[in-house]
Amino acid sequence: MDIETKIVHGGQHPDKMTGAVAPPIYQTSTFAFRDADHGARVFSGEEEGYIYTRLGNPTIDLLASKIALLESTEAGMIFSSGLSAIFNVVATTAKTGEHIVSDNTIYGGTFALFKNVLPRFGIETTFIDAANLDELSSAIRENTRLIFIETPANPTLKIIDIARCAEIARAKNIPLCVDNTFATPYLQRPIEHGADIALHSLTKYFGGHGDIIGGAVAGKKEFIKELWEIGKEIGGSNSPFNAWLVLRGLKTLAVRMEKHCDNAMEIAEYLSKHNKVEKVYYPGLPTHSGHDLAKKQMSKFGGMIGFDVKGGKEAGKIVMNSVKLCIIAVSLGDVDTLIEHPASMTHSTYSDEELRGCGINPGYVRISVGLESSKDLIADLEQALSKI
Repeated sequence: MDIETKIVHGGQHPDKMTGAVAPPIYQTSTFAFRDADHGARVFSGEEEGYIYTRLGNPTIDLLASKIALLESTEAGMIFSSGLSAIFNVVATTAKTGEHIVSDNTIYGGTFALFKNVLPRFGIETTFIDAANLDELSSAIRENTRLIFIETPANPTLKIIDIARCAEIARAKNIPLCVDNTFATPYLQRPIEHGADIALHSLTKYFGGHGDIIGGAVAGKKEFIKELWEIGKEIGGSNSPFNAWLVLRGLKTLAVRMEKHCDNAMEIAEYLSKHNKVEKVYYPGLPTHSGHDLAKKQMSKFGGMIGFDVKGGKEAGKIVMNSVKLCIIAVSLGDVDTLIEHPASMTHSTYSDEELRGCGINPGYVRISVGLESSKDLIADLEQALSKI
């Protein structure tokens, strides 16, 4: 099946008991056993069954299997947030005294987790520019247990060569994890390019409507089993209702991503010609340093745009304070267009030096382009830029 058909039908069938087309919400904490022996067999793993929603739930499991199918892999697991998914991947692959390598341009919450929290558990992170393959290779140690990248990267839209990173990781027998949140499997499937693990914040394009929080990990069955063994003890499970909302949102992922991409391309082209914009960061533009690579590993270029306003941080604040249709808010992938200032918001966990090191300038503005009329969005940005 093509990806559009998988998005609508993949892994989902009418309910066997009632014929319901929409999947049921198993909104329960606990599942009953037929008798004591049945309970013992389920607990021991001798027989499949449900015990407690933290350990498994039919609605949540349906979402996990669907995401695994969309990511062209064997299995998946759902978490309470994208950050919970990332922490559980690290906890499964690394332990005290071990080391991970991460690209330096990642979501600010992930950066804070790696920089400030993991050292408390004795896990060290080396931050590098993974677009520089020599730098990536040099950072790997004997005790390196994970390589972590985002592409397109948050917030600069840096493009990283997944296949080349996977070659380096495979040669050292280290799993490569790709945060695929910005692209979604509709635009990019990292495992098809050699990655071992694909990871998502479900809060963004999967849900698509700004009303849930969740995370997902997809990979080989063996790894997901290990992830479950750790994850069930950490307790970062999602709720059945949230999982159902994501399943509902997923049905329209293809049509939403097409509109996000088309709107973003029009806005990026408009901004690239504006005399008050210094630079536009969008992989769909031929001027983007990763344009050719993005064409190779993505089907379209996504709904995220960054741009540097002439006049720096103060000019950027004027733009954000002057928009009327765009909403000043963090997160992304919503049907509404969201605008924010990474240096003081989503990436405030970075020091000024760290921001400079990964190319997040003081006047950098990030837009998550929504589903409104592109003409109306451009008109809103035009009047906001005119205030500078």
